[in-house]
Amino acid sequence: MQVAKIHYNDKNAPAAFTKSLKDTGFGLLVDHPILPELIKTVYREWKDFFESELKHTYLFDPLKQDGYFPLGTENAKGYSAKDHKEFFHFYLWGRTPDSISPATKELYDSLVNITSLLLEWIELNTPPEIRSRFSEPLKDMIKDSKTNLLRIIHYPPFIGSEDSQSLRAAPHEDINLITLLVAGTKPGLEAQDKNGNWHKISTDPGTIIVNIGDMLKEVSGGYYPSTTHRVVNPESESANNSRFSMPLFLHPRDNVQLSTHYTAKTYLKERLFEIGLKT
Repeated sequence: MQVAKIHYNDKNAPAAFTKSLKDTGFGLLVDHPILPELIKTVYREWKDFFESELKHTYLFDPLKQDGYFPLGTENAKGYSAKDHKEFFHFYLWGRTPDSISPATKELYDSLVNITSLLLEWIELNTPPEIRSRFSEPLKDMIKDSKTNLLRIIHYPPFIGSEDSQSLRAAPHEDINLITLLVAGTKPGLEAQDKNGNWHKISTDPGTIIVNIGDMLKEVSGGYYPSTTHRVVNPESESANNSRFSMPLFLHPRDNVQLSTHYTAKTYLKERLFEIGLKT
């Protein structure tokens, strides 16, 4: 499984990026315009937040889905063991801890802008017979969406009392249209190929990892694969280290028709129930 590394300003980037997504469900974006210092600032501020007991004052709202989600909240579809992670859902309309500067919103906005271009690349390089299935241009699907979500994740160290079946993130596919993941602070992300083999995904600093979500698979009638991925537990010598990650999940507006079976809203509701975030 060869995930392509795409240079953001390369003239062949649109075609190469789309081919990598079609072949593997993933693409690696380098030389993009987001400054490393911005990413470091955001990671540092959220590290301090997760280390503070104040995080419990931002406990998530089960209806709105914004706020802080403690350890033991989420499991992957088809898995009973809870993932070994805590996380915060950052929405533009949602709550933001007082200790978090505007840097997080700046990163969010920058990633959304890049996504709009990437969706143009995908549509441009999608065969006409597949493109004709789209109810509207892909980049327009996420415009003014209230469900675009930056999830800041903390994978705590292991202390020995965890469920033996628990992973940092069990194998799963993303629900949304497309995901942009600022490279995590430690290795651990793996993707599964068509033969069931697992492959490490680069977490080199400065890389944005892009992967297809189930909604793009639905929109394209299965043409684009939503690849299964996971975050494995660290080796014994690294078990005492935390890992941080920041995926931006791009969602279509609620009323966007994904297919004859689903709107974005009905699809999301069904999947949140499956992973235990809604009852």
